[in-house]
Amino acid sequence: MLPRGCSFGVTVTDFSIMTWNVENLFLPDPGSESAVRERFDRKLTLLAAAIDEAAPTVLALQEVGGPEALQALQRRLRRPLPFAAIADPDERGIRCAIMSSLPIDSQRQVQRFPDRIRPVQTRDPEFDDPATPAEDESLTNRLSRAVQEATVTIGAESVTVLCCHFKSKLIRYPRRRGLAEASQFNPGSEDERYRYGAYALYRRTGEAMAVRDRVNRILDGGVGRQRAVVVCGDLNDGPDAATTQLLQGPSGSELFTEGFRTGDRGDGDRLWNLAPLLNRDNAGNPPATPPFSRRFRDRGELIDHIFASQRLVNPGNLPTAVTITAAGGLPSITERPSDRRDEAPSDHSALLASFRL
Repeated sequence: MLPRGCSFGVTVTDFSIMTWNVENLFLPDPGSESAVRERFDRKLTLLAAAIDEAAPTVLALQEVGGPEALQALQRRLRRPLPFAAIADPDERGIRCAIMSSLPIDSQRQVQRFPDRIRPVQTRDPEFDDPATPAEDESLTNRLSRAVQEATVTIGAESVTVLCCHFKSKLIRYPRRRGLAEASQFNPGSEDERYRYGAYALYRRTGEAMAVRDRVNRILDGGVGRQRAVVVCGDLNDGPDAATTQLLQGPSGSELFTEGFRTGDRGDGDRLWNLAPLLNRDNAGNPPATPPFSRRFRDRGELIDHIFASQRLVNPGNLPTAVTITAAGGLPSITERPSDRRDEAPSDHSALLASFRL
């Protein structure tokens, strides 16, 4: 048997990518109480311990509060990830970020829908500012969180990683005195509930289109057999959701189907979701319990995902993929995410995929 990394004189490079929604990684404000600083310190310790054990080549993070919080996590790591790219913040101040053990060759952000996609509604129009009648402020063509893209060189090849965080299914309802005064986390009526659930779906759909459009630009001409691309992050939808499947590409883009085994001309455009590979044993058997990355009202949900192009995923070269939960276990959350703002370390499990080039 040939040693790992060698095959008839051809060098095989192993690398791994980890994605994790680290939930409100905010640096404490100056002058914060000692209890706040201690919670942040414990959060860093637990996050760093899980990351160090996984030892990813590239780490994609969601819900990073800013560059200073990212740097604090970098300093806590025993296995350095010294290179970083961080996206612009959303209205809550959280961002997507990428850390790497290798230099980042190039980076960019995806912030808007593609040119041919019209804006979508995100709230009731009565919340528009009457001082700006020429604009419909209930519509947007922007992603809720900018996608961070980074390219690194692994071995002799470039690998492009896109880190995503789509619009949450945990709805926050807009409130204004004299107009809507119920809880911002609970709908004031059944009519409001269905509208805002749909608004969130509209936006996640636009975000999925924006990311798929960017992937199409990267894989222009169907070069996915030659070019390594990974799309990962918190998509806030399961593997079978239409928004998730938009990212995959042509029909037949599911692992272990006949289309995967035989291949066709669409393979160069496909992204394969690694969800079916999660937590399989050494013999390739699926786990007895379906994998999940978040627990909502004690029900497991797989809403975090890793997709990869044909260069990285094909019948002759399957990666491995696992879920990783930090010490302390995975809590069960509710519709009120603010209840956990100061908890440690995260309400998500991480996903880790190991590839061969």
